[in-house]
Amino acid sequence: MRFARLFGMTRTGSDPQRPFGRLLTAMITPFGADGSLDVEGAQRLATHLVDSQEHDGLVISGTTGESPTTSDAEKDTLLRAVVEAVGDRACVVAGVGTNNTNHSVELARAAEKAGADGVLVVTPYYNKPPQEGLVRHFTAVAEATGLPAMLYDIPGRSGVALATETIVRLAEHPRIVAMKDAKGDLAETAWVTKRSDLAYYSGDDMLTLPLLSVGAVGVVGVPTHLFGPPTKRMIEAFERGDVTEALRLHHELLPAYCGFFRTQGAILTKAALNLAGLPAGPMRPPLLDATAAEVARLREDCAEAGYTLGSAEQMAHIHTQG
Repeated sequence: MRFARLFGMTRTGSDPQRPFGRLLTAMITPFGADGSLDVEGAQRLATHLVDSQEHDGLVISGTTGESPTTSDAEKDTLLRAVVEAVGDRACVVAGVGTNNTNHSVELARAAEKAGADGVLVVTPYYNKPPQEGLVRHFTAVAEATGLPAMLYDIPGRSGVALATETIVRLAEHPRIVAMKDAKGDLAETAWVTKRSDLAYYSGDDMLTLPLLSVGAVGVVGVPTHLFGPPTKRMIEAFERGDVTEALRLHHELLPAYCGFFRTQGAILTKAALNLAGLPAGPMRPPLLDATAAEVARLREDCAEAGYTLGSAEQMAHIHTQG
């Protein structure tokens, strides 16, 4: 039923070219002061992103959600909580990608049981499989459930890129419907959008506008935790042919695009949300909380992009209160 809703009866629209809508965020995972999962905070943040930040969908337990340091049980609890909070009005996509095919299959099946609308499957990292191994990996995950799958191509983290021929081949699978593209190769992306019906989503906020020009349909963002509405307006402006307005908004958002990634994206996103008074909490090791200098620069970047964050003293108070 949830699969059918995405293809024609979706909460985010009836356009099959945008199976997950236009604007999604790879949501952080809120933790309490003791590092435990903050389930209530996750529900509040998800509600804020959908109702105030105009999101069509959320990706849960991606890298920005610190998935390497959350257990399978925590992933399941988090997903169920977010589905309960916003599942009636936004797509909820579960990150299930690992470098172990059998484990990814298990996570995909658990996500389907928990009520996810789709799965995000990253290229297996570190072990660097050959292209045929990638085909078999993604196919196994896609065939494990009835959910639509979004592939995630990010060679800077995974160590191996999906070749164009591999992507075109995978796009023939009926449940592989989308790509989160963080490869940074516009020419290769253009060849895929020319040769397949795969829905492309930018996985690099800085490249959202350029990717739209070669066939992308939206973004799975990170600064969109706080900059959802202008990002959505940029996409909509481009779609209606107002490239001048889309470029103006892109330029307006550039400081945020840079600011959130001056160090690891989840670190500064949590710092920004803590300053904004939204649920976030601390990082789990081996990641560390943002330094005072990093927070100060982040405040400057956000201010240049039109968003005033609170003070470092406020963030310290938020950490103290948990």
